[in-house]
Amino acid sequence: MELMFLGTGAGKPSNERNVTALILDMMSERGTLWLFDCGEGTQHQCLKGKINPTKLEKIFITHLHGDHIFGLPGLLNSRSLGGCSTPLTLYGPKGLKTYLDITFSVSDSYLTYPLDIIEIVPGTVFEDDTFTVYADHLNHRIETFGFRITEHEKPGALDVQKLLADGIKPSALFQQLKAGKVVQLEDGRTVNGKDYLGLPKSGKVVTIFGDTRPTNSAVELARNADVIVHEATLEGSMAEKASEHGHSTTVQAATLAKESHAAKLIITHFSNRYALSDGERLLNECREIFPNTEIAEDFATFKI
Repeated sequence: MELMFLGTGAGKPSNERNVTALILDMMSERGTLWLFDCGEGTQHQCLKGKINPTKLEKIFITHLHGDHIFGLPGLLNSRSLGGCSTPLTLYGPKGLKTYLDITFSVSDSYLTYPLDIIEIVPGTVFEDDTFTVYADHLNHRIETFGFRITEHEKPGALDVQKLLADGIKPSALFQQLKAGKVVQLEDGRTVNGKDYLGLPKSGKVVTIFGDTRPTNSAVELARNADVIVHEATLEGSMAEKASEHGHSTTVQAATLAKESHAAKLIITHFSNRYALSDGERLLNECREIFPNTEIAEDFATFKI
């Protein structure tokens, strides 16, 4: 998995940052991309970042403020104009469907692919045999969610040396054994692939937050995550102003990462008062509390 930031600014775009949008690249795991939030101009950022919208499988919207959703109608419509027929699922707060229905109605737009809009409540919002996505409320000026994406445990590696020691020669059956299946060999023996697998490997955990003041639910969403992505709209000395507008500071984001025992923090969603040249100062505020912190810029990528 890999994260690509398409927009890292708060409120409105600047010459250095577009507004919020984040790609979770899952091409290796499931051959698709997931998008988190879709601020104005996201489809332009997709073009610059060489992101193919037809590969989008899911879009998760943290909340319905404009800097997180104003790019959504354009991206969805352009996906149609390209002739895409691949289904797409949207997850977000109540009101998301109304927003899109009205926008498409008054603009006489239509889609060439199935679009499923799921208005979520706290709890598991998606689960299959490889991933679970859990959502919970945060503390902002309107209903806002954070998402915890958990990759399921992976089977251990196939112990080829043990197979050879038991007289089981390499064959097409190895793929079935690697999947933990019971197979019958040419000599009539029946073997269980699970007996030849190493210890399972833990899956990755990624937590992506919407805009929020510090809140208890955030700690649980981020608990022991490999990576958390958290807003740091303002510097540490501006905690009161951040709280007035439903946001967090650098210090508060780093404190959350420390309290939740996360492995890495990536900060994003910066006020327009900060230029890229201010990034080192903001980053250092976080690293004083949580050393393994990185700062996002537009088109920055981070392997998970």
